[in-house]
Amino acid sequence: MKIEKLTEDKIRIIFDSSDLKAKNIDLKSLMTKNLERQDFFNIILEKAKNEVGFNTDGCKLLIEAFTTPDNVFVFTITRYLPNNISNKKLTVKRKSLNRTNKQALYRCNNFDTFCDFCKYLNSEYKYNLRLLSKNTYLYLYNDTYYFFMKNIISDEFAIKSFYSIASEFLTPLHYSNSFESKLLEYGKVIIKGNAIMTGIKYFC
Repeated sequence: MKIEKLTEDKIRIIFDSSDLKAKNIDLKSLMTKNLERQDFFNIILEKAKNEVGFNTDGCKLLIEAFTTPDNVFVFTITRYLPNNISNKKLTVKRKSLNRTNKQALYRCNNFDTFCDFCKYLNSEYKYNLRLLSKNTYLYLYNDTYYFFMKNIISDEFAIKSFYSIASEFLTPLHYSNSFESKLLEYGKVIIKGNAIMTGIKYFC
């Protein structure tokens, strides 16, 4: 299990099937509406409090949940401190990455993180990066970096390996045509063509 503090009020928690197996929890049970009743979720919050100082006592929480094709599970938890909240309230959004989707979209904390991602791919990814996708881009939109893959062409094993690595550095987002249009119209293209190969060539 990996806990990252994104901001003072937001963390990201990444874990895989081995973490669930150790706690004797199946993935489906984590997608119920009763997260606040689950011991495993409370353990996660306590661990986040101890490791990164993320205290959720008396807070309202927004939880965004993602699963990657190789069963890496990602929680993004945002806390709010409205007045007169006595009990913890949870709002849950569930999203998953489509195995057959030809597009993929990720949010990146900063440009250095994207460079670290490229560097790790260059050293650990065992498949041909040039054959991963016909088009990959890095955009800057509203002071946030977005990594966008279009026309994914790799086989299942190659893309599963890629998604697993990507989840360690980037936050997977739900792809939509409308958001792609926003990126094209209002975003600034930082790297186009093959953003990964360009990142490896110039920044690794």
